[in-house]
Amino acid sequence: MIYIFLAEGFEEVEALAPLDILRRAGIEVETVSITDNQVVVGSHNVPVLADRILPAVDFDDAEMIVLPGGLPGSTNLDACEDLRAGIKELYDAGKPLAAICAAPMVYGHMGLLKGLKATCYPGMESNLEGATYTGALVEKDGQFITGKGPAAAFEFGYAIAEHFLGKEKVQPLRDGMIYSELA
Repeated sequence: MIYIFLAEGFEEVEALAPLDILRRAGIEVETVSITDNQVVVGSHNVPVLADRILPAVDFDDAEMIVLPGGLPGSTNLDACEDLRAGIKELYDAGKPLAAICAAPMVYGHMGLLKGLKATCYPGMESNLEGATYTGALVEKDGQFITGKGPAAAFEFGYAIAEHFLGKEKVQPLRDGMIYSELA
């Protein structure tokens, strides 16, 4: 199971585009509210009904954690101790972790990006503690997939799908969503 964590003020496109892509690819994925409410309001005032709330998550079942960016969403994720404990559990187990926009700050503040290449929203680089900022739309290094920002949401979603299914199985999805015509 892939869990996409939602905090008040999350960037809607960075959560919902990867969610849509992963579900189209047939990958099991759920959204998780870190609040006590299943409805989480994004940074552009779009309410989203999460599949579950954080206390109902068993991190032993997680294959990956995905963190959408946005502010104050990313800082709210960063402040969530239960989420940070789950991230550490997956990290220690060698499982993949993904974040986009401002959200790579969570991994950076935890010291998990040291010695790796990563990307994030411009101006947030100082939060990638110990990482080399590349500025790429999507960066994959070690256990991590990081994305630059809202415009990278589709490529970020495809990169996650490719991690689990391989590039050749995701290409028909790119084609079917007319994404390949952008290149």
